[in-house]
Parts: sequence; structure tokens; C-alpha cells
Amino acid sequence: MRSPLRPVAGAGCAVALAVTGCSAQATSAPRAAVSGTAAAPATSTAYAPYVSASEASATDSAGSPATYNVAFVISGGGGCTPKWNGTEAIADSAVTSRISALRKNGASVRVSFGGASGKELAAACDSVSELAAAYGEALDAAGAGEADFDIEGDELTNSADVALRSRAIARLQKQRPDLKVSFTLPVMPSGLDADGLALLESANTYDVQVSTVNLMTMNYGESYGGDMGDYAVASATAAHAQLKKVFGLSDADAWRGMALTSMIGVNDVAGETFTLPDAAQVRRFAERKGVAWVSMWSAFRDRQCADGESGQDDAATDCSGVRQRPGAFAQAFAG
Repeated sequence: MRSPLRPVAGAGCAVALAVTGCSAQATSAPRAAVSGTAAAPATSTAYAPYVSASEASATDSAGSPATYNVAFVISGGGGCTPKWNGTEAIADSAVTSRISALRKNGASVRVSFGGASGKELAAACDSVSELAAAYGEALDAAGAGEADFDIEGDELTNSADVALRSRAIARLQKQRPDLKVSFTLPVMPSGLDADGLALLESANTYDVQVSTVNLMTMNYGESYGGDMGDYAVASATAAHAQLKKVFGLSDADAWRGMALTSMIGVNDVAGETFTLPDAAQVRRFAERKGVAWVSMWSAFRDRQCADGESGQDDAATDCSGVRQRPGAFAQAFAG
């Protein structure tokens, strides 16, 4: 996904796979060595939007999120130094105050690493220990016990970085046994591509305990010109079969190890617009299947654009591009 409140840098947004999910109601996490467990009630599907680490929005709390995905931690200045959006210090007082405010109504916080812009830490750090320490520093600064890794673009195809990241996450989880990990990955109506599946296989190889695979149901490409709600359902259904195979899960646990993230309103690909009825459709589907959580890119886009702020097929960074009330997408995703 794009960095918050930054100009569009091409298509892309991502989210992760796991059984635990992001809310306090979540159950045990799926991985190859974990036996199946009973599915959580469908109504436990949580709402967990992506929010900016530095810019508060009037729509952040719409829908009463169970968890906030705070975006994004990447490399600052090219080295193995974690910074918010590559610019703000990881312990910046304004950011830590913002995170405290997000928690005030009982929501938890998940730190999201990566995204579509800047340099992901695995591309900047030289060793497993250095990378694990950088991830840990960011989690400690936010006081978070959940980490989301939004991997897309060149980082998804870089096998060396994929392996380094898997090894670092596994080390971090040995140090922090309660750390919940999600991977946010691009998806198509046909499912995850070979690179996304290779990343999950790498996580298995290095014994990463994956809680959730978050599917970025957005930006499919110019060959897709149909209904975005239907595409989200098709993408989730195709990925479900893949997750069952990769992690050795039952039907129910594969759904519970999934999250769905949509780019609301006008997407970065011409002809793709995700509407309020699409959001309601995704919510109903997620509840019926017992999906762990649903999300959107992003809370700060959940408002109608002012005249001239965003035209058709021109995705704005801070508004949806469709007619809506402020917070309407959050309400639809929250159910």
C-alpha cells in the first residue's frame, strides 16, 4: 500500500494470512505444524483499518476499530534504521502520542512494516540479528505485540530479502513468544501469485508463526473491469484453497487465518472503483466464512473529496473519490 498522505506511487496495497486475527477475540494461529482448531464464530470478524502514524483523521475511530494497522515503518536514510514513512524517528513523541490516543477506547495497535514506497528494512539491513533488532525497536516504541509485513513490488520477488526477513521474524518470535505476525500480500481473483506463495513457504521453512495472511483485494490490473466486490470474494475464495495447502489447515482454520483489505473508492488502476455496496458485500462474506478481520486503505481516505480534489480513475491520497458520508466505509466494514 502507498505511504499515508503521499502522492500515488503506482498500484499496490497489501495485507496478511493467519488464524489468530487482530482482535482480542482472535483464536490460535495457523501454520504447517499446528493442528486444526474449531472455527471462531463468524460474528468475531474484526474491523482493523490502516491509519497514518503521523496524521490524525476525523474518521480514524469510525466503526469502532478493534485494531489499528499503523503504517508504515521502513528504512530511514537507506540504512538499517527504522523510521515511520522513512522520515519520522521511531520514538517520535508526536507518533507515540498519536498511538496512545488510538488506544484510548480499548483498540490494539499493529505496526505495519513495508508498503509500496521507500525501502523495506529487509533490503537495508545486513544480518538477521540487525533486522530483528530493527523490527523489535519499532514494536517497542509503539508498545505493540502485533506486526504486519506489507510485502509487494520488488521486495516480493527478491528471494534473498524474503529469506532474511523470514529468519529475522523467526528470531524475533523466539525472543517474543506472544508476537503475532501477519503478512499483507497482493492477490488476484485467481489467488496469490507464485511470489506470494513463495514468501509463505519461506515463512514455513524458517518456522515463522503466522497468525494471518491479509489479502490486498485491490488494483487487479486493466484486464479486470468488473464488480470489485465480486472480485474480492473470488480472490478470497481462490486464496483460501492455497492457504489450506500451504499451512495444512482445515476449511474453517484457513478462513480464520485470512484477512481482507480493500482500497476504498477509486483505486490506482483505471476503471476500478470499490463502492459502499462492495464494502457491505465483503463484510457479509467475511462474517459468513469466519474471516479474522477486514480492513481498508485507509481511514484517512474515508470521506468524500472536495470538488476538483479527485477525478474519475484518479485515486486521491486523502479522500475516496466517491459520494459518501465521512466514515461510511468504516461503518460498512464494521457491520
